[in-house]
Amino acid sequence: MFNLTGKVALVTGASSGIGRASAIALASQGASVTIAARRIEKLEELKKEIETKGRKALVVQMDVLKKEDIMAGVAKTVATFGRLDILLNNAGVGALSPAVDMTDEVWDTVLNTNLRAYFIVAREAAKEMVKNNPPAGGGRIINIASILSGGVGTGMAGAVNYCASKGGVVAMTEALADEFAGMGITVNAIGPGFIDTEMTKQVQDMPDFYKSLLARIPMKRFGKPEEIAATVVYLASDEASYTTGATLYVDGGWTAS
Repeated sequence: MFNLTGKVALVTGASSGIGRASAIALASQGASVTIAARRIEKLEELKKEIETKGRKALVVQMDVLKKEDIMAGVAKTVATFGRLDILLNNAGVGALSPAVDMTDEVWDTVLNTNLRAYFIVAREAAKEMVKNNPPAGGGRIINIASILSGGVGTGMAGAVNYCASKGGVVAMTEALADEFAGMGITVNAIGPGFIDTEMTKQVQDMPDFYKSLLARIPMKRFGKPEEIAATVVYLASDEASYTTGATLYVDGGWTAS
């Protein structure tokens, strides 16, 4: 099960955290992987690690706020590997600020990175995926959402821009799933809870806030990037062929509490 041999994946935000762990997991299951992010030196290190597993990796420097970077990354993937089967939309940012003090620039940066860029990458990837297995097409688009995407309390203030962007990711995932179903492309999202990554390090460095978060998580710990990567592998696989439009929460029980 979960054999991805012969598949080609593109992972954005691959230089650390969930993106890095997912790129390794996809490669471990047999996929060739394009790893994209801004920090080229981190990607080169990851490329070497993937290649030690006997898999192929392509490094692409990509700022998802730049449409030309996105289009070039997709084009390089297809030029190198001949196709594109799997997209993990993972690049994201967060910027905490009280709503009354939040600048337009901070709002725009988070929404443009976490939502607008996701759409552009998904659109460009779908153009290639529809060429697979003619005339049926085929592919997997996986978007990283969040527990802070609506439906449950956020448990924190100052994240209105982040919450709005991730709520948009969930809604966009459902809409694209309907639209792309006829192309043989599934579109799903993963809603991670608090995961031990660079992005959450500032939270872990705030002892009182960190304790309050752990108190709300039934499992009483932050998750590991590898625990999200396992879900990525499932959604990328043939075993998930009847799963589309879903958001799978991997959160230690946050949304159940």
